[in-house]
Amino acid sequence: MAKAKNPSDAVPPAPSPDSLAPIVTALAPARRIIKPKMYGIENVPQRGALLVGNHTLYGLFDLILLAGEFVERKIVVRGLADHAHFLIPGHRDVLTAVGAVPGTRANVRELMRRGDLIMVFPGGAREVAKRKGERYQLIWKNRVGFAMMAIEGRYPIIPFASLGIEDALDIVIDTDSPLMAPARILAKKLLKSEPLPLVRGIGLTPIPRPDRLYFWFGEPISTAEYDGVAHEESARELRTRTAAAIEGGLDFLRAEREADPERSLLKRLIGSKSES
Repeated sequence: MAKAKNPSDAVPPAPSPDSLAPIVTALAPARRIIKPKMYGIENVPQRGALLVGNHTLYGLFDLILLAGEFVERKIVVRGLADHAHFLIPGHRDVLTAVGAVPGTRANVRELMRRGDLIMVFPGGAREVAKRKGERYQLIWKNRVGFAMMAIEGRYPIIPFASLGIEDALDIVIDTDSPLMAPARILAKKLLKSEPLPLVRGIGLTPIPRPDRLYFWFGEPISTAEYDGVAHEESARELRTRTAAAIEGGLDFLRAEREADPERSLLKRLIGSKSES
């Protein structure tokens, strides 16, 4: 009889801040242009919490810049990624190198056993593949897994919100369009997922316009009151509290953006020159 696989064997060790330092260097030019604005990042601990946020369109561009902010602060985050990412050669190696793991319950339990800082997007692939009219919406369906795991692992939740990237891209054709039928079939067959919409950023390219990005991190939502006992009712209550916090964070960021004197690229560039 084959020996059962130890869950720890499937989860590589967390990368060190030093090993991730080149990310800060590589992202320096983009960060100087975008100048991401951070609110409440002091609420993010080095270890032992679950970061839960809104997954933005394409789920990539804002996370790249957020990674630079984390690494600069010596914060190592273990991201939970959709299984489809790990089916793509090369891409899966990059994800593993920066500490991401497939989002399974076994992997989450192992990360919690180690006391790692974990990031999850309950909306998953559906929230990344937004349709027209869904800008910054939380599309979580009936998912409560993250809340169940937080309660079971006695992990506090740090709600966070990301604003900006969905204003820097326009959806040209979303995945509900009949024109996307072949892409839907191919994505389901190869990745067991759905395709991304066709977007336009700078000109006709999918490169986002250089809009400023804004990130908000709320105060921890404790799970101590549940005493490690997770059930449907408590998980849904925790999910509701978390979603409300994220939506409140998005409202806060919208107001801050409206009042931001450096919202425009020109003013940010002028500000950067005066600072230097």
